[in-house]
Amino acid sequence: MSHDKSRTAETVHPVDQMLPFWELAIYGFQHVLTFYAAAVIVPILLASALGLSRDILEHLIEADLFTCGIASLIQAVGIGKIGVRLPLLQGVTFTAVMPMIAIGLSAGGGIDGLREIFGAVIVAGIFSFGVAPYFSRLIRFFPPVVTGSVILVIGLALLPVAANDIVAGAGTNAMQNPVNLRNVAYGLGTLFFILAIQKFFRGFIGTIAVLIGLVCMTLVAWVLGDAHFTDVGTAPLLTFSKPLYFGMPTFHVVPILSLIIVMVISMLETTGDVFATGAIVKKPITAGDISAAIRADGLATFIGGLFNSFPYTCFAENVGLVRLTQIKSRWVVASAAVFMMILGCIPKLAAIMASVPLPVLGGAALAMFATVAVVGVQTLGQVDFEDQNNMIIVGTSIGLGMLATAQPHIADNFPNWAQIIFGSGITLGATAAMVLHLVFNHFMPASKQGVVTADQSAAKECDDAR
Repeated sequence: MSHDKSRTAETVHPVDQMLPFWELAIYGFQHVLTFYAAAVIVPILLASALGLSRDILEHLIEADLFTCGIASLIQAVGIGKIGVRLPLLQGVTFTAVMPMIAIGLSAGGGIDGLREIFGAVIVAGIFSFGVAPYFSRLIRFFPPVVTGSVILVIGLALLPVAANDIVAGAGTNAMQNPVNLRNVAYGLGTLFFILAIQKFFRGFIGTIAVLIGLVCMTLVAWVLGDAHFTDVGTAPLLTFSKPLYFGMPTFHVVPILSLIIVMVISMLETTGDVFATGAIVKKPITAGDISAAIRADGLATFIGGLFNSFPYTCFAENVGLVRLTQIKSRWVVASAAVFMMILGCIPKLAAIMASVPLPVLGGAALAMFATVAVVGVQTLGQVDFEDQNNMIIVGTSIGLGMLATAQPHIADNFPNWAQIIFGSGITLGATAAMVLHLVFNHFMPASKQGVVTADQSAAKECDDAR
């Protein structure tokens, strides 16, 4: 009997393994800590641009956290054909920030601006849900040369975010000068803690290296007077995110079309994240998986519009944590989702999370984002670089991705629709990889361009020998 149980346990894929409750709680909390800063930045940016009050900002953050939890449960646990059932955490897509600010300002800002944003979010979510099966048919256009390029660009484009956090900068669009040496010490100190734990510990301690590094350096910052918990006392004990809190959304064609474009770009990024996670957990990705993941994005975005939040997508930040810790169970993400829903209802807990200094988060992010890039390198290891076309696809997509990452203002004078693509290194690099693959390997294969591939050259040599 015991032999049958062990054999059954061995047949369960690591993604589907249910870990002990205490492990789920600790690993889930680790995900939330690494995710929190990125989770709340979108409502902060939006509130600042639209001139919203602090009370409204706090409500948007609470709604965002609560809906992040719902979205992550949908993606990781799944409902029927909705949700890819991989350890993928959901968060608000950064691609939507500038279009949503433009929508809100065009409506006059304030509450009216929010209503117009939420209306466009609801329709964009319905659109994404509906087209998911059709978009998933494009999976044949995502061989390793495309997925590897996309994953590598994602990892590289995220590194400036970590660097900005380490120097406590004003944003990746601004160069921090001068840099406070103490902030750098906190960031590199967190990275040192993580590396030391991974070097000298194995098993459970090794898998929570990020959590230990964050806690230890936050305590150091608190002792030195750089971490403050004063907001915890003033935060409310309990709150609930009410649907349509700001009134009925408004629906207009141009804002809706703008966010539909955002969701199309988000589908491409989600596809890259799903392939990256599949490579990490050693699970083949099918067209059905892509469809399920995009359906989950669409449903979560629709719910986001109702619950006063924004468009949702898979978060590459936490893909790096899965790679770093090698904890592959999707139930860990489900645990993190429950934590986020609780944080959205108990502001005091959210205030504790917000007390972790930004440089400390940046040090952990540096370790995680770099591992996403490594997954891209591993995927590109399957590519035949003797084929000149593949060299062009990878080199150009990485180059364009880094162009928009290194010079984030490059798209400022572009039309609004073009800013969505050219304003993000991840979006531009991912789009370039897919389009270049179509151009060079489908519409204009090497044989039609007068370029002789290695296989064609070998065939010619055989013919000459005959």
